[in-house]
Amino acid sequence: MADGSLVTVRLPQSLAEHAGGRRELAVDVPPGATLADVLDVLATMAPGVDRRVRDETGAVRRFVNVYVDEDECRTLDGLRTPVPPGTVLFVIPSVAGGAA
Repeated sequence: MADGSLVTVRLPQSLAEHAGGRRELAVDVPPGATLADVLDVLATMAPGVDRRVRDETGAVRRFVNVYVDEDECRTLDGLRTPVPPGTVLFVIPSVAGGAA
């Protein structure tokens, strides 16, 4: 591990294919990291995942939920949410559809 802290990012199978088949990634981020910092590092590790999680402005796509431990980031401080060492992030794309 580098001088930062490890955060675990858990992905559903639909995003794991864009992360070399990995469903769990250990992301090393600096002390005092925010959700935006974690996503920036994740973007360098798995650009295909980042394109599906964030839009061109860097915002979390509206159909994607990112949980910081057990709380959805939008109910916290969004991309400014602190992410301390040992935090687990869950990335969950919304499932849409209707009755056939």
